[in-house]
Amino acid sequence: MSELVTGEAVALELRPARLPSRALAVLLDLVVTVAVYVAVTIALVASTSSLDGAAQTALTIATFVLVLVGGPIAVETLSHGRSLGKMACGLRVVRDDGGPIRFRHALVRGLIGVIEILMTFGVIACIASLVSARGRRLGDVFAGTLVVRERVPFSSAGFMPPPPPWLAGRFSGLDLSAVPDDLWLAVRQYLTRAGQLDPRVGWAMAERLAADVAARTGAPVPREVPPPAYLAAVLQERQAREARRAFGDASAGGRTAPAAPGVPVSPAPTPPPASSPITPPVTPPPAPPSGGLPEASRNVSSSDGRHGTGFVPPA
Repeated sequence: MSELVTGEAVALELRPARLPSRALAVLLDLVVTVAVYVAVTIALVASTSSLDGAAQTALTIATFVLVLVGGPIAVETLSHGRSLGKMACGLRVVRDDGGPIRFRHALVRGLIGVIEILMTFGVIACIASLVSARGRRLGDVFAGTLVVRERVPFSSAGFMPPPPPWLAGRFSGLDLSAVPDDLWLAVRQYLTRAGQLDPRVGWAMAERLAADVAARTGAPVPREVPPPAYLAAVLQERQAREARRAFGDASAGGRTAPAAPGVPVSPAPTPPPASSPITPPVTPPPAPPSGGLPEASRNVSSSDGRHGTGFVPPA
């Protein structure tokens, strides 16, 4: 793990494969390759029995080269370093920088593998793997490749440590709206990988990230707060704000919360109507005596100019 570090001082989450797992993967690949070679040879012998000895020898050599040499090269190229045996053992061939291999890497590994694996029965490959610090055989050394383990035990490398308790709520008044998402992602990746970095490199990265965040927030980093703790506290404050925004106030959006049972709910006040010109109230005419209205009073107009209907309410 200490040697699989990129130029950005980030440790890859891969481990070099050791000799036992590599030997088992090579053995499985050889079993499959030899079985295919025997099947192809039997088919060629049955179909070319009428040819002379020279032609059959040429076909035998071509079959050996194509199946035992070209087959593994083609499989590793097409599967990006995962043959059948390596897939069964959880291994993969990668470049020294951790990238996927190409045809030239598989070609060099396959050609040198004929000598150190097939012709010497794997003795040279075993010695080279035991001597190498990362378990590489000669084909890996000349091709610039490395066999690593894909199935690794679970580790807490992705765990982000919380800020110190004495910084709780210290940066609640910061304006974090100007900090871009890519800077937050860089801060999060640094905090999750801080334990894998060199102390001096990690401290320099923390100072640079803290300066970038402080420049976006408009408030300098407190002198008594270390840069890693400042980044952890600011990131926790941002996450807390996002959580409150997403799950905090359920009554937002103009909805009122329901009243508790048993408490009378007063009706909402009715808004006053729109302003309209005030008209003087109309005074109804006095009720006539019980004897009824004379004929002349039935056609008397009211004060607002409307004719009376002649209807008289009962006394």
